[in-house]
Amino acid sequence: MTRTPHSRTAFRGLPRARLLALLPLAGVLAACQGPLDYDLRGQLGAFNTTSAAQTATANRPSPDGRGLITYPSYQVAVAQRGDTVADVAARIGLPPEEVARFNGMQTGDKMRQGEVLALPRRAPGSLPGGGTPGSVDIATLAGQAIDTAPLTSPNPGSVTTTEIQPAPKPQPANVQAGPEPVRHKVKRGETAYTISRLYQVPVKSLAEWNGLGSDFAVREGQFLLIPLKEEPAAQLAPAAAPVAVTEPGAGSQTPVPPSASKPLPEEQVTPAAVKPAAESLPKPALPEPTRASSAAMEYPVQGKIIKTYAKGRNDGIDIAAAAGAPVIAAEAGTVAAITKDSNNVPIVVIRHSQKLLTVYQNVDNITVNKGDSVARGQRIASLRGGDDAYVHFEVRDGFESIDPLTYLN
Repeated sequence: MTRTPHSRTAFRGLPRARLLALLPLAGVLAACQGPLDYDLRGQLGAFNTTSAAQTATANRPSPDGRGLITYPSYQVAVAQRGDTVADVAARIGLPPEEVARFNGMQTGDKMRQGEVLALPRRAPGSLPGGGTPGSVDIATLAGQAIDTAPLTSPNPGSVTTTEIQPAPKPQPANVQAGPEPVRHKVKRGETAYTISRLYQVPVKSLAEWNGLGSDFAVREGQFLLIPLKEEPAAQLAPAAAPVAVTEPGAGSQTPVPPSASKPLPEEQVTPAAVKPAAESLPKPALPEPTRASSAAMEYPVQGKIIKTYAKGRNDGIDIAAAAGAPVIAAEAGTVAAITKDSNNVPIVVIRHSQKLLTVYQNVDNITVNKGDSVARGQRIASLRGGDDAYVHFEVRDGFESIDPLTYLN
């Protein structure tokens, strides 16, 4: 390398230590063939923030006046400054011992401002219809399905109901729309760092959503809300290239195919060769009517009823069968909702008319999506494995449960 007088004077007078510090930066800048990546999304110096951008999370929803954050299948309570577990329980109207035991705490334990307590059941007065521990408020879910699902016309022979506009009903208070965060129960040996890596969310976001301390400490049995990831911005499709349009008569002439120079031979068609389509196709054999097809609805699974309907205590029936057995739609309709209870067990709701819905709880391997149209007898899920291989089946007229056997028999 030939040194010019200018290059020698450019560094003249700089201390030797500063000159040595600038040499690596000069080498990096000299290696750049394009513009500088000020956002650090490229590979400059092997440092990349793309993965950080992909794990960006949304803010936690704001609680209501009592400190409640309500999702379709569970609620959490957010502590205020100076609260104990008993203070939070008293404010939301649940027994302090029940709330403390559910969270692995004592009623007198002090809480940090913004710390989250999972609730074992719905807080009184927060949603119509109440709810039971470990379950979804089916009445609220049914009401939401009535309001949001498109109405499908019943098929011939399907369930028919009088199309009456539903009476005004109390609206759920501050039920969060959109996806529902996972509620993770901390196991022995887990830390905030291992949990954040498990769900691929920043540990700082995990701490902000759950009101953790500066040391990010968690305890065994604690419930943590997993932050929801921000949806990436939709990518704009590139503009289509303009189509060249020629003036009439200015384009190239269409070549004449070689076969056009000779006429096509005349086909000799005898009248006996033509048969009506109805005679040429075999007629399918129609099955004889069965007991299931004569009923208003079909059984969602073929099995044994292990729990009968009791309004207020069991708003449906439980049907046991072999694990993995298919669960079918009792009648044609539209999938109005797919959610999970607080034990992470899936629930499917199908809407059949203006107010009539069916609910399928304790299922697995769901094969339909929200908004899908389903036919009577179509497979929608399977029975779960293990000792609890049964489906909890409900029929709802709006918020009111109906004995399913009146439709199945």
